[in-house]
Amino acid sequence: MDTTLDRSISDSDIHISGTQSAITPPNFISMRNKRKREEDISQEFNNFKEEVRKMISTLMSNQESEFKKNATTLKEILRTNTNIENSVAFLSAHNEEYRKKIESLEGQIKEDKKYITILEDKIEEVQRDTRKTNFEMKNVPKKNNETKEDLMDMILSLSNNIDCKINKSDIRDIYRIRSKKEGVQNTPIIVETSSTILKTEILKMSKSYNIKHKSKLCAKHLGFRTCEDTPIFISEQLTSKAARLYFLARDLVKSKAYKFCWTAYGKVYLRKDEGSHIILITNEPQIHKLLQEK
Repeated sequence: MDTTLDRSISDSDIHISGTQSAITPPNFISMRNKRKREEDISQEFNNFKEEVRKMISTLMSNQESEFKKNATTLKEILRTNTNIENSVAFLSAHNEEYRKKIESLEGQIKEDKKYITILEDKIEEVQRDTRKTNFEMKNVPKKNNETKEDLMDMILSLSNNIDCKINKSDIRDIYRIRSKKEGVQNTPIIVETSSTILKTEILKMSKSYNIKHKSKLCAKHLGFRTCEDTPIFISEQLTSKAARLYFLARDLVKSKAYKFCWTAYGKVYLRKDEGSHIILITNEPQIHKLLQEK
């Protein structure tokens, strides 16, 4: 009985042992497969590292190339900026030089204008002085083949009518101004007297006659037998500048901003009313200013 039990156990163990041997592979086969997988992973990792290294190397190479290009570009930009700065500095220096020259020229122009004004005033004074004994008659009809004797007879006839007796010797010269325009006949007649006193007296008596008589001075007072009623005007001979100022100053009277405008000794005067002060007109800007102030 004991012997049967022992054999039964032994048989059972042998059977189990044989079964396990058939199922489980030998240990050396399992170890060989594990070593192969580790070698493969190691190789793949090395390959990956190599690829990464190559990528990094390529990237660094590209960046280095870009840096070199950028460095070259930056150098060109810096060189260009330096050239621009030098050009700006050069232009600034020249601009400063030109500015000083312009300021100098402007100062010289101002001085020249002042000097020109002084010369113009002197010329005006000389021209006014040469006209101080002269007066002119305007709107006088022109005779056919008019001569100086005809003009002299007109003056003598005028002197008789205004009660201001004069002789031929009192007239130094008499002439009619030539017109710059064709077809104009009744140009002014210039009369040069022997003295300022005589000229002033003729002007005063002519003005007095027009005040006293309803019939103003006209061609018949000069001895005309035709065009007798043609009005004539007696005034002192003004310079071109004074005549222009007188023409403009009368606009102030027309606008009723000023009541009186007249000439005396070749100069132009304005007066706002009887009680206001007398204004001597010397230039056109003065008149424009008075027009704006009205």
